[in-house]
Amino acid sequence: MMADRLVCRECHRVQDASNEEVCDACGSSSLTEDWAGYVVIAHPESSDIAKEMEVTEPGSYALKVR
Repeated sequence: MMADRLVCRECHRVQDASNEEVCDACGSSSLTEDWAGYVVIAHPESSDIAKEMEVTEPGSYALKVR
């Protein structure tokens, strides 16, 4: 279930269940369960949403992180 996943407060990347201590993308240890919204970005170089979120790597991201 997506609600059980952790999200990085720094880059908003949804974390894989295998690593719950640090963010796979940016290395931050600031992870939270308090997030909302979900977007999968496949081609960040051509995505307006990726540009708005300042995402440069493909992956799953939370829209709102508290």
